Amino acid sequence: MVTLRQLTACRRRRKKIIKNTILQNSPQKKAICLKVYTMNPKKPNSAERKVAKIKFSNGKTTIGYIPGEGHSLQQHSIVLVEGGRIKDLPGIKYKFIKGVFDFS
Repeated sequence: MVTLRQLTACRRRRKKIIKNTILQNSPQKKAICLKVYTMNPKKPNSAERKVAKIKFSNGKTTIGYIPGEGHSLQQHSIVLVEGGRIKDLPGIKYKFIKGVFDFS
């Protein structure tokens, strides 16, 4: 059991956890496509989901999801990225915004 004297002498401080380190707490960020390819979703679903490996303006790389039917993305295309995970694709936490930059 902790005494009152111990609590006042040594205060516990909680670390603030920043979940979104790549976007740096901004709603969207600009990125460049490095590679455009397809992935297969998790168990009950079956399809070919379009994804792209991207490099952000701050130098970090990750994988983002390409929404909708059909796209014009290729290597070195510039896209606008927002947060939001895709449930049946493990490890993908970002998606692209259509109609901005090279993603029409």
